[in-house]
Amino acid sequence: MRGSVGFLLCSLLLALSGTEMADQADQSDPKMSCANWMGGAPGHPGHNGLPGRDGKDGKDGQKGDKGEPGLQGVKGDTGEKGATGAEGPRGFPGHMGMKGQKGESSYVYRSAFSVGLTERAPHPNVPIRFTKIFYNEQNHYDSSTGKFLCSIPGTYFFAYHLTVYMTDVKVSLYKKDKAVIFTYDQFQENNVDQASGSVLLHLSLGDEVWLQVYGEGNNNGVYADNINDSTFMGFLLYPDTDDR
Repeated sequence: MRGSVGFLLCSLLLALSGTEMADQADQSDPKMSCANWMGGAPGHPGHNGLPGRDGKDGKDGQKGDKGEPGLQGVKGDTGEKGATGAEGPRGFPGHMGMKGQKGESSYVYRSAFSVGLTERAPHPNVPIRFTKIFYNEQNHYDSSTGKFLCSIPGTYFFAYHLTVYMTDVKVSLYKKDKAVIFTYDQFQENNVDQASGSVLLHLSLGDEVWLQVYGEGNNNGVYADNINDSTFMGFLLYPDTDDR
């Protein structure tokens, strides 16, 4: 019984609510009807809203064109010296260089003599035999023949200093049977004169050099005694090493 009464009351309340809502819908709003035929003035813009959150990164774009080179910068300071690197591999031998000039020989060639006269008035037209030996260490001068024999090809210096007494003197220095230089001294009575000569000669191996009186007659005044000497000397200046 109570259940049926409750149901009826609920149904009645619902019916009344539906009638009020219908009446409110039928009543027209005068403002709405005015707005329908006449637009209002625009309102002021609103304030900017708060910034939104960062969006996700987009995809990489295409690579741009290469730019122009920039200006050269200022030269920087010299850096510290680096550590010495490892030794590289040995290179190939280079080409043979040009032949250098020939140097002087380290061997010293010696040839020299110095001799004097012991006999007076040597025979003319034959080599004068100087038998007083002052120096003949290499034995290139032969006192038995009066000749110097060349054992080292090269350039030699020869000189003679003769005492002239009693008569005139004519002497010549020979090389290989040919007179090279001549010396003449005219004797002055009651006086002792001197005659001398010197020469540079190039000698080949086996060449001979000597001094002799030439001509006939009174031309043999070459003299020597215990206080007067007549000497003959020669020595090598420099050798021809190519010929040895």
